Amino acid sequence: MRLHVANHPLITHKLTVLRDKRTPSPQFRQLVEELVTLLAYEATRDIRVQEVEIETPVQKTTGVKISNPKPLIVPVLRAGLGMLEGMVKLLPSAEVGFLGIKRNEETLEPYTYANRLPDDLENRQVFIIDPMLATGGTLNDSIDYIFERGAVSATCVCLLGAPEGVENVRAHLLAKWPDREVEV
Repeated sequence: MRLHVANHPLITHKLTVLRDKRTPSPQFRQLVEELVTLLAYEATRDIRVQEVEIETPVQKTTGVKISNPKPLIVPVLRAGLGMLEGMVKLLPSAEVGFLGIKRNEETLEPYTYANRLPDDLENRQVFIIDPMLATGGTLNDSIDYIFERGAVSATCVCLLGAPEGVENVRAHLLAKWPDREVEV
């Protein structure tokens, strides 16, 4: 697992304003969208692309475009929905799926209550979006769910992450998915 902390003055400034209890709701929502767009830029630095021939007004040249299958953005319901707009701003051609996972209060076992994902995730780059990585339980369950369906890599975009949650995700991935690429 690669952990990437976006340490940029603009991001830390916006996070500070976001976390301030005096920030009004409309500004909070705007900050979430702005932060996610900035984080999406960081998160997509290894997105798969392919070379294409194009014709400019002057001459033919070679460029790149995002490879197929298109990336999949998966907001973890419901909190991840607030982050969706910021991601699709940068990846308008990405497919969007939805995943809802809860814990049974008696057994503490996770169960999926909503799945709006493509049937086949084979060879897909998946971007899981969830604003808060607290204990790591929901993120671990989400990663398990997409890997069990064939995804090859996952990039998890979170606004905030508790050290305990990051460590729980790291330990879970080493134990269960040591050969998969995951970036948080």
